[in-house]
Amino acid sequence: MGINRRSIAIIGIGALSLGMAACSSNDSTTADTTAAETSVVEETTTMATTTEEAVAAGPLGPGCAAYVEQVPSGPGSVEELANGSLVEAVTTVPILTTLASAVSGGLNPEVNLVEALEGGPFTVFAPVDDAFAALDPATLEALAADPTALTQVLTYHVVEGEAAPGEIAGVHPTLEGSEVTVAGAPDALTVNDANVICGGIETTNATVYLVDGVLTPAQ
Repeated sequence: MGINRRSIAIIGIGALSLGMAACSSNDSTTADTTAAETSVVEETTTMATTTEEAVAAGPLGPGCAAYVEQVPSGPGSVEELANGSLVEAVTTVPILTTLASAVSGGLNPEVNLVEALEGGPFTVFAPVDDAFAALDPATLEALAADPTALTQVLTYHVVEGEAAPGEIAGVHPTLEGSEVTVAGAPDALTVNDANVICGGIETTNATVYLVDGVLTPAQ
C-alpha cells in the first residue's frame, strides 16, 4: 500500500513542527543561559561596588565594634557624631577626654584650638585617653607647661582635607608643618608608629581616626 500525497504532507508538517520546536527550545536555553550569566555579572558588580562604598565610607578598624557597643546611641555615638562638628565630637567621645582638655585650654590656658578646629575640612588623628596615659608623666607635664610645644604636638595630629579609610594611605602634611605617614589596609591602618583603633568617623567638618598613640613631630 503506497503513501499518498496527503500523508506525505502531514508527515512534512509534523517534521517541520518538531524542527521549529527544537529550535525554539535551543533559543530558550541560550536566552536563559545568557540571562543567568548577565545576572551573575550584575550581582558581582553590585557586590564590588557595595564593598568599595563600605570601604570609602567607614568607619573601619579593629576597635570600631567595641566603640559602637560602648556608645550605641546618643551623644558620642557614630550616628550622632555625623551631625555635629569636630569640636563637638572631641568633647562627646568618652575616650577623648584628655584630648578635649588639651585643645580647649584645660592643660594650658594659653593653648585653645577650639576656634581653629571649627574650620576645616580636616582629617584628625585623635589620641585616645589610654594613649596619653601611656606617656611618661614628666613628658605630659612638660607639654602642659610649654604652650609652643603643646600646640605643635596637637596640630601635628591634624591634616587639611577629609580622607576616608580607603584613600588615607600615604604621606600627609600636617597643620604643624611636618608630615605623617599612614599605611596599611583600610581596616588596619597605622599612623607613624600608632595604630588606628577606629577610623573614618564622620563629623560635619572632619573625618576622625581614633589612634592608640600620641604622635610627635620630628625634632
